[in-house]
Formats: sequence, structure tokens, C-alpha cells
Amino acid sequence: MFQYEFMRYAFLASTFIAITCGVVGVYVVARSYAFLAHTLSEIGFAGAAFAVFIGIAPLWGMLLFTLLGAISVGQLSMHSDQKESSISAISALFIGLGVLFLAISGSNSRYATNILFGSIIGVDQQGVTQLVILSVIVLLMILLLQRSLNFDSFDHIGAAAHGIHTGFVGIVFLVAMAMSVAIGAQIVGSLLVFILLTLPSSTARYIGKTIPAMIGWSIGFALMGVWAGLYLGFITNWPVTFFIATIEVVIYLVAYMVHVIKHR
Repeated sequence: MFQYEFMRYAFLASTFIAITCGVVGVYVVARSYAFLAHTLSEIGFAGAAFAVFIGIAPLWGMLLFTLLGAISVGQLSMHSDQKESSISAISALFIGLGVLFLAISGSNSRYATNILFGSIIGVDQQGVTQLVILSVIVLLMILLLQRSLNFDSFDHIGAAAHGIHTGFVGIVFLVAMAMSVAIGAQIVGSLLVFILLTLPSSTARYIGKTIPAMIGWSIGFALMGVWAGLYLGFITNWPVTFFIATIEVVIYLVAYMVHVIKHR
């Protein structure tokens, strides 16, 4: 399998993406941002379609739209009394814009499918380099802010009482999450990127008793899903996204059932 260059690139890119989504996902779940992550994935679809329309790489359009969307939608979700309805309206708008950009750009249905569901086996050396750099940037952002982020994510009231600038922490995390959405979409596509940002970390919360333990388990489950998904996709020629989604769901259900049995 590794004799093929595209598979070596795929495994390298997916490793960094899984680590990034595994780390960020712990805070996405802790801050109850799962719905926001799903919304950003749809905003990312519009960004990728816009990039196709103007003739640049989809990754950069997705990154631009998710960064702008994270700040605006994130602030809306924190201050609006009707945040679910408001975010749903924004999500619908961007899905419509994505479809429009693809239509007027004249792209075929295969290109649209790649944006929605990912095409990791099509990542070249330049694409891998870009993904690795972006992943490292996100991880450094989390590392530099980790102490305040831990406090704010798991005890927001206590963090505010201790003088932590929770607003600044929130903005920086929204930027990191937006970048993670754009990065993770290269594997599972904009439609399903929230899988890597929510399921491994949700599973990790049933097992890990400390934040470092949860991060470790989350990264492990994310890596397990993408590595096994790539291997199964290679030997079956079925979509990699299908295997990643199925593996992560199965792992989550097993962990959930074990948790329920233990606490009966």
C-alpha cells in the first residue's frame, strides 16, 4: 500500500488532521460547540465552492469563510436568545450560496462531491505541506492558550471569577476551530467534518478522567478512524469517508454502552 505515493501523502496528511481534530474536539465538546462545528462545516462548503468559482484552491476559500463565520456565528451563538434558530438560518444561507457558486462556476458533480465528502487520496505534496503547516499552527495556538482554555472550557464561571479574559480565549478558540474545520474537511469533506471534531472527543469523555487523558484518547480514536478508513478504502475501493464515519460511530456506541453498563 505504501508503495503508492498518493497513499503515503494520504496517511501523512490524515495523521496531522486527526491529531488536530482530536485535540480541538475535546474543547468543542466541553464548550457545547458541536452544533456550531456543524454550521461551520456548511459555511466551509460555501467557501470551497466560492474558491472554485474564482479559481483558487478550495482549502483557502474554506479557510477564509470558516474564519469569518466562526467569529460572526460564534458571537451570535453567545449573545442571541434565539441562537439555534439564528445559526440555522445562517447555515441555510451558506448552503444556498455554496450551491450557487458551484452552479455558476460550471463545475461538474464529481467536484462538488469531493468538496462535500472529501478526497484525501487526491492530496498532492503541496497540499500535504499546507495541511501540516496549518495543523501545527492550530496546535500551537491551543498549546499557548491551554491553561486558560482548560479553565474556561470546563469551568467558565470560575474562569471569569479568577480574572481570565474569557472573551479573548473564546475568540482565539473559535479561530482554531475554524481552521480545524477547513483542515479536517480535506479528509471527510465539508459535510461530515464535524465527525472528527465531535465523535472521538465525545468517546474520550467516557474514558478519560483528566483533560490530558481525554485529549490522548480523543487523538487515539481519531487516528484509529482515519488510518483504518484509509486502509479499508484502499483494499475495497469504497469511499474513505464511509469507513471513517462508521468506525467512529461504532467506537462511540461501544464506549457509551460500556459506560451505561458500568453505571447501572
